[in-house]
Parts: sequence; structure tokens; C-alpha cells
Amino acid sequence: MKKLLLAALAALGAVVASKKLQESKAEKALWAEATDTLPKS
Repeated sequence: MKKLLLAALAALGAVVASKKLQESKAEKALWAEATDTLPKS
């Protein structure tokens, strides 16, 4: 029973970490777009 609980907690931790990583990448891309310099005409 303890092994099952530990496996479930590990899976939950992996999901949370993955979601945080995706959010971080999205925010970084948004900042890159917002601060991107305009091309010279």
C-alpha cells in the first residue's frame, strides 16, 4: 500500500513539474515577443 501511495505522489509531482515547465516556457516566449526589437525598414 505504501509503494502505491509513493508511486501516486511521484506521478503527481511529475505532472506538477511538467506544468510549471510549460508555464515557464510560455511566459519566456511571451516576454521575448513583447521585448523583441522592431525590424528596421
